[in-house]
Amino acid sequence: MRILLPFFLLAALIFFSCNSESQKDLPPPNILWISTEDIDPAWGGYGDEYAATPNIDGLAADGFIFTRASANSPICAPARSTLITGMYATSLGTQHLRSDVPLPNDLKILPEILREHGYYTSNNVKTDYNFSAEGRWDDSSKDAHWRNRKEGQPFFSVVNFMITHEGPTNNDDPESVKKDLKLRHDPAKAPIPPYFPDTPKMREIIAHAYDLISIFDQGVGELVQQLKDDGLYDNTIIFVFSDHGFGLPRHKRWLTNSGLHIPLVLHVPEKYRHLVSNLETQQVDDLVGFVDFAPTVLGLAGIAPSSYMEGNNFLGPNAVKNQYNFGFRSRADDCHEMSRSVSDGRYLYIRHYLPQLPYIQNAIIFTQGKQAMEEIYRARNEKTLPNHMEQYFHPKMTIELYDLEEDPYELNNLAMKPEHQERIGLFQKELDQWMVKHRDSGMLNESEYMLRAKGSSVYEILRDDTQFDPEKTLEAMNLVGQIDGASTLKRMQDQDPLVRYWGLIALEYAGLNSSLLIQELENMLDDPSPINAIQSAKMLIQIKEDPKAYQTLGKYLQAEEETTVLHAAIALRLLEEKAQPLIPLVVDEIYPKYAGEVWGRYKSWSYPMFIGMALDQARINCGEEIRVRN
Repeated sequence: MRILLPFFLLAALIFFSCNSESQKDLPPPNILWISTEDIDPAWGGYGDEYAATPNIDGLAADGFIFTRASANSPICAPARSTLITGMYATSLGTQHLRSDVPLPNDLKILPEILREHGYYTSNNVKTDYNFSAEGRWDDSSKDAHWRNRKEGQPFFSVVNFMITHEGPTNNDDPESVKKDLKLRHDPAKAPIPPYFPDTPKMREIIAHAYDLISIFDQGVGELVQQLKDDGLYDNTIIFVFSDHGFGLPRHKRWLTNSGLHIPLVLHVPEKYRHLVSNLETQQVDDLVGFVDFAPTVLGLAGIAPSSYMEGNNFLGPNAVKNQYNFGFRSRADDCHEMSRSVSDGRYLYIRHYLPQLPYIQNAIIFTQGKQAMEEIYRARNEKTLPNHMEQYFHPKMTIELYDLEEDPYELNNLAMKPEHQERIGLFQKELDQWMVKHRDSGMLNESEYMLRAKGSSVYEILRDDTQFDPEKTLEAMNLVGQIDGASTLKRMQDQDPLVRYWGLIALEYAGLNSSLLIQELENMLDDPSPINAIQSAKMLIQIKEDPKAYQTLGKYLQAEEETTVLHAAIALRLLEEKAQPLIPLVVDEIYPKYAGEVWGRYKSWSYPMFIGMALDQARINCGEEIRVRN
C-alpha cells in the first residue's frame, strides 16, 4: 500500500533536507562585538522615547532585544574580565578596579581559543581585564580591524566605544565632544529618576548623556555600513551592548539593577538563524550575563567551551537557561567593598559583607571633577537631596531586596518584610552555594590573596584546600550583621587568618567597644596576616588613638607589596582627621613613591594611582588643599 504525503509536508521535508545540507556548507560566521561604556538600556528599542538610536534600533528591528542581560559587575574592569574569560572575575581574583592579577599559565581567553580554530581576532582598543592582554589577540590596537585579516578568514572583532564613559558624561565642556551632533536632547524633557535631585543642572547632565548615546549610535551605523561595503553584513553576527549602567551615581559602582542591567541587541543574518534556534520572539526575557558571552560565541563558532568556563551558552539548540544572574562588587579605585547579589529576574537580592562602609565614601573618586556628584553635594547642602540618595552617605543595611517589577527604581527595600523572609533565605542559600562553588576570592581580602599567590596564581591558591576553606570562611562572613559579640570574639582567636579577619569586620560593624575587644585588637597588631594587623590598627585608633596602632599602620604604609600598602592607605583615609599623626610620614616618605603624571599626580593607572588617591584624601581630611586633575 502506497502512502502519499500531503504536499506541504513533502515540501517542508525537502526544504529542511536541503537547508540542512546547505548549513553544513556554510563557513563559520563572523562575529562582531560593538561595546560601549557606562549606559543603561537607554535605546529606542527598549521603549525609551527620549533616546535617539536609529541605527541600533534598526539592528533590533530584525534581530533580538535582551531585556534581562547583566554585566555581573557594575564597573568596567571586573565586568570585562568576566566577559572575555567566560569566568566570574571573583573566581580569578580579578574583581577589583583596577589590579594586575597573575593567571594560570594554561588559561586561554576567548580570542586565543578562536585563533586556534582559524579565526582572525582584533580588538579596538580597550582591554582593561585586570591581567595582561599582551599576545592574546592577533591585533589589539587603535588600528585593529577585521579588514586586516587574510582573505576569506572568519573574524571575531571587538570595537569598544568610550564616548559614553563617565568622563565625557561628566565633562564640564560637553560641546567639545558633540560638536558634530545635530540633533540634541532637550533637558526639559530629560527623564530624572526619583533618587536624583530634579534640578536644571541634573537635567543638563542627563540630556548630555543621551546625546553621547546618539554619538555612539552613529558609530554603530558606520560599522554596519563598513560591513555592508565589504560584503560581510550577511555573514556577520553582531552583538551591541554596554559594559554596565550609566556613569552616574546610583548606577556605575552600585550593585543594584541600575548598575548591573545592560542593553543587549543581537543581529543574526538569515543564513545563520539556525544557530539561534531557541530564540522565538524579538524580545528575549532570558537571564544572561557577561559570564555567558564567551561560551556562547564559541558555540556560534562550533567550538566546545573550555572546561574552566563558568558561563552557559544562551543561543542555539543546546542553549542553557539560567535560573539566576549573580553579581559582585569589590574594591573600586581606593574604595574597598565586598557585596554580592543574585537575581531571578523579578527580585534582586544583595548581601553586603562590609556594610559599615557607605556607598558614597569620602574619597577622591566621589569628590573630584564629577558634575553629577557636585550637583548631589549641592542639593545635599541645601537639604533638597531625595532621601533615597541621602541614604548612600550612611552605612548600608546588611541585606537589600527589591521587586524589580513593582519597584523598578529600587526605592523600597523589602528585606525587613515578614512575607519575604522565606525568599531571602532561599536567595542567601543560592548565593552561599555560588560563592563556595566558584571559590569566591572576595572571601579573602585582596592583600591576603595577592601575598599568597606569589609564584602561582590567585585562581590556583583559591583551589588549594590547604590554603583556603570556603565553607569555614563563609560561616565567619555571615556573622557580619549579627549581634553576637562572644561568638565573634571567638573567631578573632581562630587559627585561620581569614576567620580572624571576618571576626574583626563583624565587630567593627556591630560597633562593640569593650576592654576585652581592645585587648584582642592590641594582640592582633602583631598578626602575621598584614590585613588583620591593618584592620586592628584602624579599629584601635578609632577607639582610643593608640600609639602602637599608629606604628603598625605606618609600618604597612611602607610595605613592599603594593596591595598591602593600598589597604593601609585606605585605612588611613577612613580614619579621617585621626590620620593626622601619620601625615608627615605620608608627605615625606610614602607619597613620593607613588607620584607621577597620571591625573597630574600619580605614577600609573593601577595600584600606585589608588594608593595616591587614598593618601591624597587622607591629607585633605587633615586640612590640606589638594586638587586632582582627572
